[in-house]
Amino acid sequence: MIKRVLLFSALMIAFNISTNAQAPLPKGGKQVNVGIGFSGWGIPIYAGIDFGVANNFTVGGEVSYRSYEENWFGYGWQHTIFTIAGNGNYHFNEILEIPSKYDLYAGLSLGYSIWSTDYEGAGANPDYDGPNDSDIFLVGQVGGRYFFSDKIAAHVEFGGGSVAGAEAGITILL
Repeated sequence: MIKRVLLFSALMIAFNISTNAQAPLPKGGKQVNVGIGFSGWGIPIYAGIDFGVANNFTVGGEVSYRSYEENWFGYGWQHTIFTIAGNGNYHFNEILEIPSKYDLYAGLSLGYSIWSTDYEGAGANPDYDGPNDSDIFLVGQVGGRYFFSDKIAAHVEFGGGSVAGAEAGITILL
């Protein structure tokens, strides 16, 4: 029992000492984001990078990949979606006086999704390209991070460029 109390106390002290992150990303700073997304078109995996370009502003880019199957009346299709997007975000920590271990932001993403569909059935290939075609998009996003240490945070985002649904993952400051 004493060992558990000592271990718990040591972990709490280490956690409190290590949560001195400086959010939002300062001018000249860089961070990498990786994770999974949630959408109506499969479960995307994504990776991106953000750059601090001014006080409370970041710009960056993100790529994602997803694949899913669709079946209708004995016919099957395999859809693959590759997306590349650029983004710009405003971080609200300063104006909302949010502690630096948190990072709340919102912005816009501009990108291009490449959809490909393969027929996976017997017989004639029905003329169907899937629910969407390759296209340019402009979409808004809102998100947040919680820093576990000076360099590592968990993040969630809703809306957004390459996933266009929701995403959750890890952020690593470089």
